[in-house]
Amino acid sequence: MDANGPLRLEGDDLIVIVRATPRAPRDEIAGVKAMSDGREVVQARVRAVPEDGAANAAIAALVAKAAGMPKSAGNVTAGQTSRVKTVRVTGAGKPGLDALSRLCGL
Repeated sequence: MDANGPLRLEGDDLIVIVRATPRAPRDEIAGVKAMSDGREVVQARVRAVPEDGAANAAIAALVAKAAGMPKSAGNVTAGQTSRVKTVRVTGAGKPGLDALSRLCGL
């Protein structure tokens, strides 16, 4: 993957840059979107509301599941109060990167 892209590996962990949309009609990964500053992010929508960390937990679980890992493997490591978040999926490795890349159309 491109070092400036939304997906990268750090050791055996998958790092995903996500633009979160809470209060969506359904939970889904909706592909890759280019931001106004040129960065690419994975567009993720969740039904959860952005209160008490509910949306962050839902985003982390959605990304982990999309990478073929248990929900507990996902963790929001940056951007807790922002729409753009960094999610680490512990242990996803190359198979998780490939699964999420296919889902995002990369």
